[in-house]
Amino acid sequence: MPETASQEIIVRAFDVIGSPLGVSSDDGQKVHDKIAPLLREGRKVSLSFDRIETIISAFLNAAIGQLYGELPEEKIRELFNVRDMAQEDLALLKRVVDNAKLYFANRKEFDQAWKEETGSDNEK
Repeated sequence: MPETASQEIIVRAFDVIGSPLGVSSDDGQKVHDKIAPLLREGRKVSLSFDRIETIISAFLNAAIGQLYGELPEEKIRELFNVRDMAQEDLALLKRVVDNAKLYFANRKEFDQAWKEETGSDNEK
């Protein structure tokens, strides 16, 4: 059966990173790079955490959090969901998403505050 834009695409984090450990931002970036283009095309994406045993915020920030700086929140809400995630990991994901939305809504202020805190003048 040919794939249509309305069909949900299931991306399995385990298959993308090849490990049950979602702990590095590099692996999170791999997941992001797999799902972001699909979302930009208007495709429905379900990210499965089946077989993922450990997840930390650095992984989720890279995989999911940065989407909020690239796409409108409404589009993410409409097209993207997660599945097969443990309850405690869902709580972590909620914190990551809430922080990402807050950061990207006030990016300049956050970056300026970080520069002042660290004394860093490095631009991204």
